[in-house]
Amino acid sequence: MTDVHSLHGTTVAEIFNDGLRRLDEIEAVAVSVAWKNGNVTAGCSNIDAAKLALMVLALDVHQRRSLGQSG
Repeated sequence: MTDVHSLHGTTVAEIFNDGLRRLDEIEAVAVSVAWKNGNVTAGCSNIDAAKLALMVLALDVHQRRSLGQSG
């Protein structure tokens, strides 16, 4: 399983800054943005469906563990 590190508590600027500094290490990006007006937008970079599903699954497992539920 993919190793997931939490971004909880990290500012948006820190996430993007780290991504820009390590651009050559990034294979794909999936993102969801909660706007102040209540809208939520989501999308992903050019990644195949299987890898995107793995990213979503890894996030789900991480969130369940963080909440103390079985993963």
